[in-house]
Amino acid sequence: MSGGLFAETDTNSIYFSRADVNQNLGAWSDHPFKLEGKQWPTVEHYYQAMKFEDESWQEKIRLTETPKQARKLGRKWLRKPRKDWAKVKVVYMTRAVYTKCMSYSNVADELLATADKKLVENSAYDYFWGCGRDRRGNNKYGEVLMNIRDKLRQPAA
Repeated sequence: MSGGLFAETDTNSIYFSRADVNQNLGAWSDHPFKLEGKQWPTVEHYYQAMKFEDESWQEKIRLTETPKQARKLGRKWLRKPRKDWAKVKVVYMTRAVYTKCMSYSNVADELLATADKKLVENSAYDYFWGCGRDRRGNNKYGEVLMNIRDKLRQPAA
């Protein structure tokens, strides 16, 4: 029995960072893909751009050099996200990650290789997409990956 708040070893989960450019399953990895008639440098670029209805602002985000810059523009407090963003943001994230997996077999294979392990976005500060500091967050990014993994396992119709 562990003396701390968390189990010392969690062999049923894989922890990763969505913002690690070297993590193929993350949103910041360098895996450009085509979606909605445009080439997106990363999942993060697409996700941040889709927050807005203003196509010129979407384009500005799409053309930033790094996912960090895309996130910064997507968080500008002077720009209000679309009114339905809270309802549709998981759909847009799922669409982007799925498209990336379909565009890069190595990414899909890496996701499938996680078997039935729980995937956890290990962000101490993000309680929606990640697990949060106390690991009680929603872990929506991990859920997106696990749902896509299940979809990839289904035989082609």
